[in-house]
Amino acid sequence: MKVKKILSLMLALSMLVLSLAACGTKDPASSGDKKFYIGGIGPITGGAAVYGQHVKNAAELAVKEINEAGGINGTLIEFNWGDDEHDPEKAVNAYNNLKDWGMQILMGTVTSTPSVAVAEETKNDNVFMLTPSGSAPAVIQYDNAFQVCFSDPNQGAASAKYIGEHNLAKKVAVIYNNSDVYSFGIYEKFMEEAKNQDFEVVAAEAFTDDNKSDFSVQIQKAKDSGADLVFLPIYYEEATLILTQANALGYKPTFFGCDGLDGILSMENFDTSLAEGVMLLTPFAADAEDEKTQDFVTKFKDTYGNIPNQFAADAYDAIYIIKKAIEKAGVTPDMSISEICDALKVAITEIQFDGLTGAGMTWLATGEVNKEPRAVIIKDGVYTSFE
Repeated sequence: MKVKKILSLMLALSMLVLSLAACGTKDPASSGDKKFYIGGIGPITGGAAVYGQHVKNAAELAVKEINEAGGINGTLIEFNWGDDEHDPEKAVNAYNNLKDWGMQILMGTVTSTPSVAVAEETKNDNVFMLTPSGSAPAVIQYDNAFQVCFSDPNQGAASAKYIGEHNLAKKVAVIYNNSDVYSFGIYEKFMEEAKNQDFEVVAAEAFTDDNKSDFSVQIQKAKDSGADLVFLPIYYEEATLILTQANALGYKPTFFGCDGLDGILSMENFDTSLAEGVMLLTPFAADAEDEKTQDFVTKFKDTYGNIPNQFAADAYDAIYIIKKAIEKAGVTPDMSISEICDALKVAITEIQFDGLTGAGMTWLATGEVNKEPRAVIIKDGVYTSFE
């Protein structure tokens, strides 16, 4: 009798353990859960948090709108976020946590280096990945990964063309991060395209992640070269230091950057008056007068209390792009993750999307997006469209 009781107890405990283990990893396809599980990854703490927080907020806003309108072909979206602190190892950890949660599609990550690390994981698992802002070419080296943003080479070439075609300068200096894939990728293509433009690159000064607090040498060389414009293919944290130190040296050229400078007005303890006149090549301007932009800006500001940046616009578009690709492919939530991926990576190359960050956007099988760049200038403390 005792043996039977012990065996019964052991059987009950085994069933409990199995039950708890099953709860740890959600499999929507096998469980019959009729929702699309979309995950997002990016920094909401740490140095690049302004990017990730805007992406997270905008994605949640888009998901809320879609669900309130009845979902995707009647199926609701469940959205979950993982903080990577702009660190590749933490990004992979966040990805694994989202896998355990039941993620079927990834909208992320936000910055390039973590995106490259996570892309390896999504390739191994055949998970469809659409990054709003991970712009390094290596992010889309596999056929399951796509970008909403311009790739780094495109940003570099487009910046050189914009400066040349708008006659913004005759002598240009570049200050870039030689140890960052984002910065160096833009720099390389900028230098290549600059040869075709009517300006001269008179100085090209590098720094590394190990030495990015004192830029006096780079600034002085740019000043001595006579550069009337300094191109900054870097992130806003370093840019605030460069602007502050350039001002201290009495050097006031035009500063021109890419999407990495978006966020400069939100940097704590930075005198934002020093950013007056700074230009950014970006696909989104919050002051644009079209109805779509103004509706988004109003909703975002009412919900989160601040004006959305370009990263927010990319993320908002990303969710709606995923929606359109799902509709095009006829994807259903009971399909396997791999089946969903295979369907979406074909469908995204067949759709055209009018969004906040571009009209008539299309995608190549390589993962790159086709859309027109635009520039904004910081005027009276806000981003303003540059004509």
